[in-house]
Amino acid sequence: MAVNPNFSDRAKEDYRLVSMALEHDDQQAYAMIMKRYRDSVNFVLMKMVHNTEDAEDLTIESFSKAFKNLPKYDPQYSFSTWLYKIAMNNAIDFIRKKKRLKSAANKTLSLDEPFANKDGDTMEVNIISGAKDPEELFMKEQRKELVQEVVNQLSPRYKKLIQLRYFKEYSYKEISEELEQPIGTIKAQLFRAREVLNSTLKHTKDRI
Repeated sequence: MAVNPNFSDRAKEDYRLVSMALEHDDQQAYAMIMKRYRDSVNFVLMKMVHNTEDAEDLTIESFSKAFKNLPKYDPQYSFSTWLYKIAMNNAIDFIRKKKRLKSAANKTLSLDEPFANKDGDTMEVNIISGAKDPEELFMKEQRKELVQEVVNQLSPRYKKLIQLRYFKEYSYKEISEELEQPIGTIKAQLFRAREVLNSTLKHTKDRI
């Protein structure tokens, strides 16, 4: 499908970059797209979630979703409109999930998420109501084991980043201090680590 002739020069340049990314898997084109819109997407998401790290995570996730679904982009609409829609929907899903978790936390403790008591000891409890049936719980454990198995296959650097960020739930600042690297470097490497992890999981999904 041809590009919309009413596009602005910027929108036409976006379309050119998208075409290069799709047709030639041009990594520079992907990088240029991200450079063009990262700050503005992050700004919009920050206004929605009011948390710097959540906004940063959602920004990266939004670009990841956009790049994954690039073949579905309709060039009759500007790329920026399509990208912002993905980002905002991503934020809405995040906010809804957060509200559901908050609501559930007022009623019972989670089966899946350990919590720390006032002495700092990590504990786990069973859900009082609404628990998954045994088959669902088994499938969830199978997925956890698969993710851990895949993480163990990553390079030592990526493995360490994934473990610190998602298993130990370190902040970007804490990871930066732990690894003695600038926060910007940590964020860039984590983005790449997640891409590698997602790609590997995609090829092993038939095992879940």
